[in-house]
Amino acid sequence: MKNFLVIGGSSGIGKAIVQELDVEGHRVYATFNKHESADSERVSYHQLNVSSDDFSLNFLPAELEGLVYCPGTINLKPFARIKPVDFVTDYELQVIGAVKVLQLVLPALKQSGNAAVLFFSTIAVQSGFSFHSLVSASKGAIEGLTRSLAAELAPAIRVNCIAPSITDTPLAAALLSTDEKRNASIQRHPLKRIGLPGDISRAASFLLTEATWMTGQVLHVDGGLSNLKLT
Repeated sequence: MKNFLVIGGSSGIGKAIVQELDVEGHRVYATFNKHESADSERVSYHQLNVSSDDFSLNFLPAELEGLVYCPGTINLKPFARIKPVDFVTDYELQVIGAVKVLQLVLPALKQSGNAAVLFFSTIAVQSGFSFHSLVSASKGAIEGLTRSLAAELAPAIRVNCIAPSITDTPLAAALLSTDEKRNASIQRHPLKRIGLPGDISRAASFLLTEATWMTGQVLHVDGGLSNLKLT
């Protein structure tokens, strides 16, 4: 049994990852900000606001085999309507929050000697979509951070990233709120369906527990949208 920390583990993809690791028999320490979840035999939930200037992770054991950082936003707006402060707010949550958590748990990850860190990006960083400048800016930083840390922390800690396409979670609810929106998204993907949390959680489990010769990678779990063109 390994110890994992999942930041943002009470909803959507984060919750699916917690459930996946639990089923596999691991001990999971998960955090929530607003959406509280119930503890189970191997899963404990702890309130945490990563935007706070002073938070504690003193509920963790001395040794961790993995960290997953899930908090994020999907704010799609025309660039001209985005205020500079919006970029700062988004960056604080998606990048600085990840940095603060990783710096706090780095000793516990190093104690393991064979740990893994998993971040999340978006297909929009490398593909380029209209109205995605806000999310792409911060997630682009996450991809750069992934590769830099993978080099710096090797060989004791592997660092990888998943870049999904749209996934059927509460975070993406507004983008899938009508039959027309849902069908349009389905038709854009070569595999003709929208991603499910389980699609991402299975990939996450692989990177955390099985992919012992992978680091510095951005794995696209996106129904083929990022590199396939339909004729």
